[in-house]
Order: sequence, then structure tokens, then C-alpha cells
Amino acid sequence: MLVKKTFVSTLLAMSLFATQALAQDNKLVPSPVVKQEAPAANQAAPAVPTTTNRLVALPDFTEIVAKTETGVVNIRTMESVPVRGFSGGRFGMDQDMEEIFRFFFGPDFGFPGQRRDNDRRGPQQGDRAERQVPSSVGSGFIISEDGYIITNNHVIDKASKIIVTLNDGKELTAEVVGTDERTDLALLKVQAGGLKPLTIGGSDDLQKGQWVLAIGSPFGLDSTVTAGIVSAINRDTGDYLPFIQTDVAVNPGNSGGPLIDLSGKVVGVNSQIISRSGGFMGISLSIPINEAMKVVEQLKENGQVIRGRIGVTISEVQEDVAEAIGLANAEGALVSNVELGSPAQKAGVRAGDVITKFDGKSIKKWSDLPRLVGQTRPNTDSTIEVWRRGKAVELKITVEAVNGDAALAAKSNRESPADKSTAADRLGLVVAELSPAQQQLLGNDAGVVITDVQGAAVEAGLMVDDIILVLNDQDVRSVEQYHQLVKGLAKNKNAAILIRRDNLTQWVAVQPEK
Repeated sequence: MLVKKTFVSTLLAMSLFATQALAQDNKLVPSPVVKQEAPAANQAAPAVPTTTNRLVALPDFTEIVAKTETGVVNIRTMESVPVRGFSGGRFGMDQDMEEIFRFFFGPDFGFPGQRRDNDRRGPQQGDRAERQVPSSVGSGFIISEDGYIITNNHVIDKASKIIVTLNDGKELTAEVVGTDERTDLALLKVQAGGLKPLTIGGSDDLQKGQWVLAIGSPFGLDSTVTAGIVSAINRDTGDYLPFIQTDVAVNPGNSGGPLIDLSGKVVGVNSQIISRSGGFMGISLSIPINEAMKVVEQLKENGQVIRGRIGVTISEVQEDVAEAIGLANAEGALVSNVELGSPAQKAGVRAGDVITKFDGKSIKKWSDLPRLVGQTRPNTDSTIEVWRRGKAVELKITVEAVNGDAALAAKSNRESPADKSTAADRLGLVVAELSPAQQQLLGNDAGVVITDVQGAAVEAGLMVDDIILVLNDQDVRSVEQYHQLVKGLAKNKNAAILIRRDNLTQWVAVQPEK
């Protein structure tokens, strides 16, 4: 009986163990550290999530790729390089090699009876002969049925021949319509009809997190598709354009190809990567298509881009300066200098103004202004809004054409000040009256010159020989008047000082001593 009971107990234990093991094998556990509470008897078990449900929200690019890849092209370039002609010496060796042999074996090196004058070598132009060698591989995309193609300037730069391969494998020779090195864009043209252009979209409404894809020829691999999201917009890299930053895999050969949104429209031109290795590391930069098309229009019309200018030198608005001059936010472009005879001077723009709008468009960063002005056709009447003495002032301005990279060459001829104070004031400054030469240099401007810098003024970046023009919206006319203004400064508020240094003018914020 005892044996029977033992056998039954063992059988029950084995059965219970097998049941538990089977249940465990078929149980979905989202996380091993999360305790799963058993549902009550009268409660339905929760639905188990499935892989299919989780993937429904992810995009399917197949239809977009099928619709757009026919408009993407591969671009190969050839470059002419000089080739030394054969000299006709022993064994057909070239001239340089023959000269080496002559050095070691004497001037009579060569076949017996062979002439060694220039006639022996035939025409001398052989030394200047050229041959075509592959130089680069890139991408591009068709924007019209009659063969206009957008790519990057660096893809076709210095090319003697450009070969465009269509999606169906057909090769065509392309001609350069125009290039713009500043934006790294080029417009090509192939002699063909009935091509399938891509649809141009808009880049102004792009948002972070939005899905995008790239089609191109990385390392020469045609019609390669990669996808990712928009990581940032208006990425300022110090270049002329605000870039679209994505995590789409872009490698050498992708340059010039399209960045496409989920509607199948082009929103950018793939241009650069940021990498320590030379390969993709998760940061790709694309030229916004809205900016690119403005350049393309001019390239198609003129073969080059003619940019506008207004003749100001600008810098960033710092937080302390914005607070000191009453700006709500540290935005806009701070005018450091106004070029004589420039559109800005004619319009009434002054050094120390902060340009906050151009043609109604807000200047968020100082680098926005050159881009907006540059895109404006010369001789266009525009409006400009500046922040001056605590209020907004609107001015009318006529943009002129850029004539190269004009730079102001005038330098101030500084002389020792004629009069000096002895003790630093509440701003940490010692000032003096301007010398006659300095007064003549400034023209109608008055001011005082800094002769010593201490304390807070040093931290603010002021220097000896800086000329103070304005203190808290008050023109500085003399040393006496300057000291009166300093005495009236608030204790807990930065003082806004407009200075002139060399030929540039800028605002500086200084915290007065109590």
C-alpha cells in the first residue's frame, strides 16, 4: 500500500511539473523583471500584443521607391590629365626613363645610328597630350522631361566629361548649364525627351522626426535606397545655407541625390556628411529644396547666381547685449559697420542697430540675413526693420549686386590721446577726449577713447583704444558728459555700450560696480 501511495504521489508530482513547464513554455513574458498579476476569475485575460500590431505604424517605402527611382540618375565624371608622350627610345620607354638611362650609360644610349635631336622624338606636343581618367561618382535627379538635372557642384567640378546613367541603364553625355560653388549646386542638361522628373516638394514645413529616404549611388552602387528621420532643421554649419540634418545613411556617391518625403516629393539635395572616419556616422546634411530651386532658377536663366548685398558687417546678438538694449530675445543681426555709399547707408542703417526683419521675414540668427539678402535680386526694393534706441524702426532699402568679396581695407590711424583721466569709473574704464585725427576719421561721430581697462570692462572684452560712441542710448559727446552718464547708471542692470574698434562697431554689455 505504501508503495502504491508513493508511486501515485510521484506520478502526480511529475504530472504537475510537466503542466507547469508546458504553461511556462507557452507564456509570453514582456519583461523578466515585471511581475504579471493573474486575472480575476470573472475578468478576461488581457490581449497579448503581436508583432504584426506593432509594425502597422512603420512606413512602407516600396510604392514611393517604385514611383521615384526612375527620376534618379548616376553621374560619372572624367577628368583630363597631362600625359608624357613616348620618346621613341629603347624598348619604347618614355622620355623621363630614357633620361635616367642616359645619366648612367652616357649620351649615346639608344639604338645604333638613332638620332638624338628633337626630330627623333617627332612633334613635341606629345609632352602636352592629355588623357581622360575617371574622377568622381555621384548622384543627381531629373527635374524636367527635357533633361534638366540637379546635382552637387563638387560632383562635377573640374570634369572634362560628364556621363549620366538613367535608371534603365541608358548612358547620356551631360552639359553643364551652370554651377554655384557657394551652395554646392550644379544644373546639368542632357539631350533627351520624355524623361521622368521627380516632383519638387517643399522644405519649409519639415519637422523633426519626419520620415525621409535617400536614393543614390553610394560607392557607385546604383539605385541604393536608405531611410531615416529628420534629426534637425536649419542646421547652421557656418556655410551659406541652413541644412536639413537627418540620420539617413549617406556615403560617397550619394552626393547630389534627392531627399524624399513620404509623399514621394523631393525636400532636399543630399550634400554632406559629418564624420571622423570619412564614412557615414549618423549625421547627413541636405540642402533644403526651397533654397536649391532658387539657385536653380538663376542657373537656368543666367548660368550663374547673382546675389544681392546691402553693405553691412554683422555679428551675433549676445544675451547680455539683448537685455541691455531692451530686446526681448537675443535674435537678429547686430550691425558692426555700415559701408560708405552702400544701400544700407543710403537707407539710414546705423552701426549698433539690430536688424530684426528683412522683407517681413524675421531674422532669428545673424546668419539668416546674408542668406535672405543674397537671394534677393539686385535692384529690388525691400524693407528692413531695425531695433534702435529701444524701439523698432522700419526702413526702405534697395538691394545691389555683389561685386566679388569686397572688404573694407581702411584702418584707424590711432594716436595717443591728448587727455587722460586717472581713476577707473564704475564700468572699469579710463577715458579721454578724441585726438584731432580720430575726430576726422569718425566724421560726424563723436565719442571718447578708452585709455585703460579694468575689472568688469576687461571681462566684457573692452580694449584700450576702443572708442565709446553710445552709452545706454545716449550719444557720448565728451569725457565730462560720459562721466555724468556713468554716475546715473542703475546698479543691477547691464550698461549697453556702443564702441568702435578699427573700422567695426559693436555693442558690449558691462555690469556697473555699485
